[in-house]
Amino acid sequence: MSSKKKKKAALYEKLRAATNSNAMNKTSIIVDASKYIGELKKKVDRLNHEIGTSSTPQNSLSAVTVETLEKGFLINVFSGKNCPGLLVSILEAFDELGLDVLDARVSCEDNFLLEAIGGDQNQGHDAQVVKQAVLQAIHNWNGGR
Repeated sequence: MSSKKKKKAALYEKLRAATNSNAMNKTSIIVDASKYIGELKKKVDRLNHEIGTSSTPQNSLSAVTVETLEKGFLINVFSGKNCPGLLVSILEAFDELGLDVLDARVSCEDNFLLEAIGGDQNQGHDAQVVKQAVLQAIHNWNGGR
């Protein structure tokens, strides 16, 4: 058997094993693989639907953390989905607290990620107050959705 035929045979055997196919000929293995892929797509769609219906927009946020620095705070906000307008709401909350954004990284492509260093002008806030202000900004942003 040639090297090319051996590779094809090995590929079909791997495909047969991965799809739990009992078929012996190549066409049946490919049909079984196609059915298996269809089943996986249905599972993914069902799980995505369950995730979408079980979570409210607020619960889509997986993380809001605030750490105290020497003269300010490190604020991290992450959401598994794109959130148009959320950055503006959070920056307005910073402004209301008197926090200056000293440095920031933001990604809004497929998800929302904000990592900001905020300088505290009033020098009187603690991390919990800043976190609550960010959470309130997120809540207010969700109210507009």
